[in-house]
Amino acid sequence: MRIAVIGGGPGGLYFAALAKQISPQWEVTVWERNAPDDTFGFGVVFSDETLDGIAQADPFVHAAMSAEFARWSDIDVRHRGRTVTSGGHGFAALGRRRLLEILQDRCAALEVDVRYRTQSPPPEQLAAEYDLVVACDGVRSATRAAYADTFAADLDERAGRYMWLGTDKVFEAFTFIVEERDFGTLQVHAYPYDATRSTFIVEMDEDTWQRGGFAGSAGSAGADLAPGASDEEGIRRCEEVLAGHLDGHRLIPNNSKWLRFTTVRNQTWRHGNTVLLGDAAHTAHFSIGSGTKLAMEDALALAACLHEHPDVESALAAYEDERRPVVESTQRAAQASLEWFENIDRYTGQDPHQFAFNLLTRSRRVTYDNLRVRDEEFITAVNSSAPVPPMFRPFRIGGLRLRNRIVVPPMALSTAVDGVPGDFDLVHLGTQSLGGAALVIAGMTAVSADGRTDAGCPGLWTDEQEAAWRRITAFAHGQSDTCLGIQLTHAGRRAAGGPLLAASPLRWDEGGQVPREATRADMDLVVRDFVRAAERADRAGFDALELQYGHGHLMSGFLSPLTNRRTDEYGGPVADRLRFPLEVLGAVRAVWPAGKALLVRVSAADWAEGGLDEADAVHIARALAAAGADAIDVSTGEVVSHEQPPFGRSYQTPYADLIRNTTGVATIAVGAISTYDDVNSVILAGRADLCAVGRAQLHDPLWTLHAAVAQGYRGPAAPWARSWRAGSARPPAARTDRVPPRLELLRQPAAPVHQRWLPRVAAPAL
Repeated sequence: MRIAVIGGGPGGLYFAALAKQISPQWEVTVWERNAPDDTFGFGVVFSDETLDGIAQADPFVHAAMSAEFARWSDIDVRHRGRTVTSGGHGFAALGRRRLLEILQDRCAALEVDVRYRTQSPPPEQLAAEYDLVVACDGVRSATRAAYADTFAADLDERAGRYMWLGTDKVFEAFTFIVEERDFGTLQVHAYPYDATRSTFIVEMDEDTWQRGGFAGSAGSAGADLAPGASDEEGIRRCEEVLAGHLDGHRLIPNNSKWLRFTTVRNQTWRHGNTVLLGDAAHTAHFSIGSGTKLAMEDALALAACLHEHPDVESALAAYEDERRPVVESTQRAAQASLEWFENIDRYTGQDPHQFAFNLLTRSRRVTYDNLRVRDEEFITAVNSSAPVPPMFRPFRIGGLRLRNRIVVPPMALSTAVDGVPGDFDLVHLGTQSLGGAALVIAGMTAVSADGRTDAGCPGLWTDEQEAAWRRITAFAHGQSDTCLGIQLTHAGRRAAGGPLLAASPLRWDEGGQVPREATRADMDLVVRDFVRAAERADRAGFDALELQYGHGHLMSGFLSPLTNRRTDEYGGPVADRLRFPLEVLGAVRAVWPAGKALLVRVSAADWAEGGLDEADAVHIARALAAAGADAIDVSTGEVVSHEQPPFGRSYQTPYADLIRNTTGVATIAVGAISTYDDVNSVILAGRADLCAVGRAQLHDPLWTLHAAVAQGYRGPAAPWARSWRAGSARPPAARTDRVPPRLELLRQPAAPVHQRWLPRVAAPAL
């Protein structure tokens, strides 16, 4: 087989070496336009997982790399004059130039034909002349551009600025520097990579870049600089602003200029016998990982798939099937990390330990439990104000005190008859109230017959319904001190039956009814229905009331620009779209007791073009809080049928974070939160005040109590019912009582939690 490789960076060279190692008879040719000693960049960081793969695939490369690694385990977070350290992480770094030398030597030993200072032929020519073309030609891939229609690249260029630099200051750990100045906040990602130098990446938003004088004479992100030149003026400004962290050392440029980070995603990575590898196929923000690491993992997978499959077509399909989920997972984490740093001003007011915890858990890959295993002392310091798991700390919403931070959200059970909840609702809410959560919310409950989501939807517009709810709350309150809430809604254009009522006459989907546009008279009736239902909820014994202003229901229909096309005073800008929802909230607030909690659930994003943006979500939350909402239950989506939500673990939490840390309003985080570890991480980082756990509670109605057992917590925030107390200890299982024998003569000492990079540099000869 004849293989052409475009690009002699680490990914291209490593693939070439692996392919030649697997099949020495293959003809592998690499085109690299630069000289072998031309190197852009500084240090490269590897994970233990990647290094294990390299060790297995090519022991020669691994041995050469390992001999020169800078190794450490600490992360330092410098913030407001304090340095907070978290240990137990484990890093290995190597200079990019040295990595290339190792790979170049390996390719030479395996007789790979590497053509330096040579521009590759056009991709279509290579595709015709070779059996396989591997394009490792970077973020601005010419190969990707040549087949743009096939690859269908999505290039997400961010607004912030960053510059990749080196320094002769040798940092002892991975160091995050957060520098607050009168012109804005900038951050540095710094780490050592050999005995004499460190990587030093400076990053800030556009406004800080402009106001801080970093633009200098470099024009727009260095666009006016010659190829390979560095922005000397911008570098001098960085040295001036960050002098307190450089300790007299200098910043070292290498093709260093201000850039905007671009996340590269492709619809596919292959076109015929041509395949993308590394940055040409995908990128992930440098705050979460290394592009070199991903490229070398790609190379290993591609070489293996070529060996395992009978032809190029099936091998390339297998390669993409294997690598895409791994890369997309990394990109999701990197996107969360990127956005955290873009919005760092939300968090800089936090206590240094909480800020450090927030930073370390920003991508959701590192969690509370994970950090506790790595460095118990760090978590103890973060927890110093309340030495119990964060989820078991009390919280107050309005006049309601909750014993912990867990909420069971309203669930559509669809078991009511004529809106009257029955025995199933009693069993469901009774069981959930015994399961340890602080607040259990019943719902969705319609305020009128024409506002129901379906025939089994419960209601609160008749005396019979009120009495049925009173029976349920009396039972639940008689068994535990769990607070009970109820969600009130009018389903609007998502209602069952008809005729439907909505902000505008827009059907839910192609098969749905066209609702009528609500008149002033209709709105008056809706306000009356909400008020009467709230009064009934109070008499029925509920401790909290939630108004459903999300998920495409009637109030949500007024809030979203996708579903509110009105031309009167209730349509148009967000302030006008808020008018009717605020009328309802104000009327309910007037009758709902101050000693109870009043919540509002919103969809903070529509997941569709032209829908609510972050500024709208913040404006809506502020207005709702000013009108009397004690907390915002922050959901997203279900507003339009053509939505495209990025569903995943805790995927809606960033919106609770946005609202809480921008407005100061208490928030409930919802959406695919299913582990106590994630709950602890969200609460301790300050991303939300409460967490709603839904499906996990259905799977295990005692989820909160079991979470307490798992964490060794036996306090008042997780009380067991007297009749169930015997089950509060984990029951024995097969062989759990087995004591393992000693099977080693000499125990290996535990790795130190804190390991710094303290290289020994030989003294100069006299």
